[in-house]
Amino acid sequence: MSEKDKKENQINVFLPPEIADGIYSNLAIISHSPDEFVIDFLSLVPGVSDAKVRSRIICTPQHAKKLLRALSDNIQRYENNFGEIIEHEHKMPNINTNFYGEA
Repeated sequence: MSEKDKKENQINVFLPPEIADGIYSNLAIISHSPDEFVIDFLSLVPGVSDAKVRSRIICTPQHAKKLLRALSDNIQRYENNFGEIIEHEHKMPNINTNFYGEA
């Protein structure tokens, strides 16, 4: 690939300051329709019965599959560098997905 082709295919990514710090999430709820996947990232505090949706990502099934592949690749590289990620055995809470709040 020539330098010209590389520059034409390059995407410059702008990261706004208010997004740069990120949002902590320790739980995700994933749902889908025939046309889209919805991934809700939540923050669940032990001993509190309400979990707050911190961010919602909506994408096409094709992008969801690409995300799965990218996560799998990154987890494999992480484990190659730092060792296996151990999943702690604990019971998942029953999650009521009847969302409430202002639309």
